[in-house]
Amino acid sequence: MENLFTIIKQNRKILHHYLKTTAEADLYRIPKGFNNNIWWNIAHVVVTEQKLIYGLSGLSLNIDQALVLDYQKGTFPTANPSDNDLSSISELLISLPEKTELDYNAGIFNSFKTYMTSAKVPLNNVEDAIAFNTFHEGIHLGAIFALEKAIKL
Repeated sequence: MENLFTIIKQNRKILHHYLKTTAEADLYRIPKGFNNNIWWNIAHVVVTEQKLIYGLSGLSLNIDQALVLDYQKGTFPTANPSDNDLSSISELLISLPEKTELDYNAGIFNSFKTYMTSAKVPLNNVEDAIAFNTFHEGIHLGAIFALEKAIKL
């Protein structure tokens, strides 16, 4: 598990770099052939980690419900985020994986509601959720690479 947390934290550093160094117009641009943008992908991984690990464990999420409604599975960018959302996601990108690792090591994940992901990967326990979340975040980093390339064309 320790290595999975290391991978997630490294991925989050990369996402944070994109958030901080991408021009604002490019962060929100939806290139032709895409249905989301770099910003949405970054915010989406924050929300999904919380829903998969805390939500399926029957615990309260560590994020505002408004973020969940705007960036959960099945949503698409509708407007540019507020300055508050930008600031919040920037901080949460780094702090939440640290908290999740601490909570995991403290043994707070005592129950779990099984879930079949859209990728047809069953999640039967919190360890499955953490592993799947790592995979999921990699998918969205790849999407960001593709978006960046499309924006530069």
